[in-house]
Amino acid sequence: MSLHSHVGSVKALLALDGKKSIVTGAGSGIGRAIAFGLAEYGSDVALLGRTLRKLTETKKEIEQRYSAKALDVRVDVSSSTQVQDAVGRVLDVFGRVDVLVNSHGIGQWVKAEEMKEEDWDKMIDTNLKSVFLMCQAVGRDMIKRKHGKIINVASISGQIANRPQPQAHYNAAKAGVVMLTKCLAFEWAKYNINVNSISPGYTITPLVDDLLKTRPEYVDHWKGLVPLGRFADPMDMVGAAIFLASDASNYATGHDLVVDGGYTIW
Repeated sequence: MSLHSHVGSVKALLALDGKKSIVTGAGSGIGRAIAFGLAEYGSDVALLGRTLRKLTETKKEIEQRYSAKALDVRVDVSSSTQVQDAVGRVLDVFGRVDVLVNSHGIGQWVKAEEMKEEDWDKMIDTNLKSVFLMCQAVGRDMIKRKHGKIINVASISGQIANRPQPQAHYNAAKAGVVMLTKCLAFEWAKYNINVNSISPGYTITPLVDDLLKTRPEYVDHWKGLVPLGRFADPMDMVGAAIFLASDASNYATGHDLVVDGGYTIW
């Protein structure tokens, strides 16, 4: 088949009409932005998170703006029981899941020598174990249907030791997300499931904004480390997510797509 025969269908590769998606951390930040993007491109979206009020607000906005259906589901993604129940509810309503975006997470700055065991456990449970639990629960359905797209939101912190803030547990968890992504991509390739990750750079989410209020001197320091000279907006991650959720990325799997304004080129 010639290249010319594909030209007319290139734009359609990005369409998500009729798709069914799950986005965790969908009440704010990057998750919320990605949920809007998926809905705009035609996918129905299940919004998962810990704060039902934020999820419900996002649901209403999506359904007001787009023709997509939205479902709000409160869940603690670090609980295997709650994850199974939440995914079961989505499957009951949507019938299937074509796209899973794991965009939840927490942050903390604490020196390694002062870190409490519960700090470490909470970070790993929330930022790594929960990603596995969501991938496992949704992956089982995708395996049955032999199709699916999984997108894990990692971080450049999974590749580098950010400075000057001490966050060994956060960096370790995000590095784990990147490696988990690669391992699942290998194991599930035979089922036609694409598993990729996005690694954002410094992005002004409510979480980061709150952290910066405690250390405002980091603002200029961090900007000075970014070649593009600015922080990312959550919307800067949406294009990457649409690509990885769509048929345009059918030959991409096990890839960590870095969207960091050039931070990691130094």
